[in-house]
Amino acid sequence: MGGVSPMVLLVLSGLWLLAMSATGLLAERTHKRSRKRDARLAAVAQPHRPAPHVELSAFRRQQRVRRPLAVSAVGLLGVDMAGAALYPVPWWMVPIGAFIAAGAFMVMTEQALGLLAIPVMIAGGICLCRATFGWMMERRQGRQLRQFPDVLSTIVRSVSVGIPVLEAMRGVAREAPEPTGSEFSRMLEQLSIGVSLEDGLRELAARSGLPEYRFFATALALQAQTGGSPRATLEGLADVIRRRLALKARGYALASEARASAAVLAVLPLVLGLMLWLTNRAYIRLLFSDPAGHAILVLAAGSLTMGILMMRAIIRRTLT
Repeated sequence: MGGVSPMVLLVLSGLWLLAMSATGLLAERTHKRSRKRDARLAAVAQPHRPAPHVELSAFRRQQRVRRPLAVSAVGLLGVDMAGAALYPVPWWMVPIGAFIAAGAFMVMTEQALGLLAIPVMIAGGICLCRATFGWMMERRQGRQLRQFPDVLSTIVRSVSVGIPVLEAMRGVAREAPEPTGSEFSRMLEQLSIGVSLEDGLRELAARSGLPEYRFFATALALQAQTGGSPRATLEGLADVIRRRLALKARGYALASEARASAAVLAVLPLVLGLMLWLTNRAYIRLLFSDPAGHAILVLAAGSLTMGILMMRAIIRRTLT
């Protein structure tokens, strides 16, 4: 492999993993310090704070905040340090597992890729991290969206019998399953230390990343400023969300054949390659030992990756 031994590659991989882990720990420490500083400033400034102008729309563009370098570096892996506690596993376990898998792939293909094995390992580890974090957040958002119509119905029933909106949301925080219950609990904790209702709702919508929560925040912010009951608005929003979920489920059912075909086409080359490796190892070894085999292997991997991405994009666009 151009004079570079697998041991050197493993050492470089370990150094890269240690560097990313140290950067992540530094970013987490910086984020905790920033949160403590903001909480202290808010506690000092809250009594002397003038009455803020109520922004009715939760869809306004968020101001860009300059982040520390360590947080920006970890952001390349797809980690959201502000929501690191929302992940089902400690966030640092994902980069470690991703780069171990990328390092194992690099050792297996170092004869075929040569010196390209190192950048391929780094790019593959980063892509795997981003895909894993994106998958975890997508699952969480899906659960929140499925639970949201019942949450809205609970609030509407409570408001209908004369219970204030805040008390209704406290009931949601106590009774709603995860992750909705913890999100409302976090918002109520912010309200208890002096954060306004509009700001708390806006942060709740920003953490969820769902437009339905932004509609909810806008409706309650409008009700807090103008008065009146948000019952009709919340009932309509719950009905729209239920219809959207039913339509999405129908779309997934109609696209199940295409998704199954895409999965089979993606897995079939790997299964055939493994079968050839087990039955006729000398035949497939040419892909790893011959220069022409290296080029064929790289082209095949690139074509397979491009095909998977194209099929995924077509299916997602159709469902959207």
